[in-house]
Amino acid sequence: MDNQSKYEIWFVTGSQHLYGEETLKQVDTNSAEIVKGLNEGKKLPVQVIFTPVVKTPTEILEVCIKASASTNCIGLITWMHTFSPAKMWIGGLKALTKPCMHLHTQFYRDLPWDSIDMDYMNLHQSAHGDREYGYINARMRKNRRVVVGHWQEETVQDQIAVWCRSAIGWADSQGLKVARFGDNMREVAVTEGDKVEAQIKFGWQISAYSPGDLICYMENVTGKEVDRLYEEYESLYQVADNCRPGGVFHNNVRVQARYEMGMKHFLEAGNFKAFTTNFENLTGLDQLPGLASQRLMAAGYGFGAEGDWKQAALLRVVKTISSGLNGGSSFMEDYTYHLDPKNEAVLGAHMLEVCPTISASKPRLEVHPLGIGGKDAPARLVFESATGNGMNVTLIDMGNRFRFIANTLEVIEPLEQMPKLPVASAFWKTHPTHAKGAAAWIYAGGTHHSAFTLALTPEYIETFADFADVEFVVIDNNTNLDSFKKELRWNEIYYMLANGLK
Repeated sequence: MDNQSKYEIWFVTGSQHLYGEETLKQVDTNSAEIVKGLNEGKKLPVQVIFTPVVKTPTEILEVCIKASASTNCIGLITWMHTFSPAKMWIGGLKALTKPCMHLHTQFYRDLPWDSIDMDYMNLHQSAHGDREYGYINARMRKNRRVVVGHWQEETVQDQIAVWCRSAIGWADSQGLKVARFGDNMREVAVTEGDKVEAQIKFGWQISAYSPGDLICYMENVTGKEVDRLYEEYESLYQVADNCRPGGVFHNNVRVQARYEMGMKHFLEAGNFKAFTTNFENLTGLDQLPGLASQRLMAAGYGFGAEGDWKQAALLRVVKTISSGLNGGSSFMEDYTYHLDPKNEAVLGAHMLEVCPTISASKPRLEVHPLGIGGKDAPARLVFESATGNGMNVTLIDMGNRFRFIANTLEVIEPLEQMPKLPVASAFWKTHPTHAKGAAAWIYAGGTHHSAFTLALTPEYIETFADFADVEFVVIDNNTNLDSFKKELRWNEIYYMLANGLK
């Protein structure tokens, strides 16, 4: 993944001149102490930067313009320590282009029961200062995350950390370039979409290239590069005997190594962070890039099969947000079901491309015929997913808007061994039940492709969707199917009206 240490979150505290110089100095001191505490808490993935208290419309506008122009600043945490008349914030909030969180806290956790007086009351006015600020955000229809509680509490810092990670994903999303090797799979609906609107909403730049453009890079990969990469395979994976030097499939593995290096060089040269392939469009390639795609995903690239650029970009966002957290993330496909009424579950997989970051154990490097596409047998990593709480998230184009759909999962071990399954897989139980979860996903238009993650919860995706002002729906243990269907209908009306007002 890219180096994220350059990112900053600016902490902006609001007040006004009426409190006097001494009170404002104390506001500054208290605010700096909160910033110090957040950074020392080690829960946040980025550095929080203290900014002096803002007291006038001009000061507010200046800090919002500077934040919007800064390449390092990825968002603001705002807090009204005292009473900051909210009309002062209109210009700044209009100018602000970075995500904004509203932290509703106060400096001291407990009231000083024996000594509280009007001086204390005048200094600590977040209880109504933040409500004034909250009103202007609501009046201006500003999407923002409101976090409530004392700043030293772990639960509060955990919520701030979720928002910060989503802001990292949003920052990485701006200008995110997706290389499509070939076009979409013919006649498949869900891999289509409005690329121009995706760039407007998310910042994604989606460009198509012929396999020939990629082959030029593959042809320049040297034998020594392939040798070095194969040695890396030997150190990381259980390589099947027939894939080792002298084995019948060793050359198939070397082909994938050449693909991997060529694709990596192509992506690096163009500053691409995600890519797609399509087994219907492999002219000049002997194999579908399987192992190569898996390895690039593990390195942090987003991937989408069958030309699915939306899921490729989404997977990159998921990987960026979850960088440093426990649990991997992968491109995934709902493949087939186990429909025993007493133990229903889903087998998720794909023809080849499942990321090894979700593996429960050391992956096996094997070669098997693909059975589709008419190409040579490709090398791939075979493994079973780690278990635990998981999520599938997908992005669809509804014509008048994009929609994120998230479904929480219980990822489990396979109920029995699958010795003849030649691909990587994950096995899960859908929330709230298989029938309700699958029905809700289908009612919402959820695709057969998704970003599968063991690291994130729906809150991260909801926050990201808020940044883009895009629809988000969640399917979890609290989902009631009748209510969910009504939510979809209400959302349809909302977005029709909202688009009509623009």
